[in-house]
Amino acid sequence: MTLKTRIADDWKAAMKAGERARKDALSLLLAAIKQKQVDERIELDDAGVIAVIDKMLKQRKDSITQYTAAQRPELAAAEQFEADVLTAYMPQPMSESEIKAIIAAAIGESGASGPAAMGKVIALIKPRVAGRADMGEISRQVKAALAGG
Repeated sequence: MTLKTRIADDWKAAMKAGERARKDALSLLLAAIKQKQVDERIELDDAGVIAVIDKMLKQRKDSITQYTAAQRPELAAAEQFEADVLTAYMPQPMSESEIKAIIAAAIGESGASGPAAMGKVIALIKPRVAGRADMGEISRQVKAALAGG
């Protein structure tokens, strides 16, 4: 079963169960997937769906930060609920040792020897960790590894 099918089935189940907040969160996700497919005129595979979910999670985290700063806990809680629903569809996060191994392998494969080659290393890493690790943290680790090596 594809991730899109699983999301659609969960949406139907939430609707039948009367779980309005969950149904609404899944409706937003399905709409974002559909919009991406229409805009790019493609059929999204699981990796594409994960990319959409990842983008939506980043938006939710940003909204939670802003609502919390604005003293709006009820809105922050609603965004947190949506983030929790979305997180359920993400793959398991990678361990620190897995990330370090992938970074070391990518640096070896690319033959990178300095900070100027960071883009080449990141390009090799990104498809391997899609949705399973924070690219910002990986970039910091790659930068540190290239600066030290």
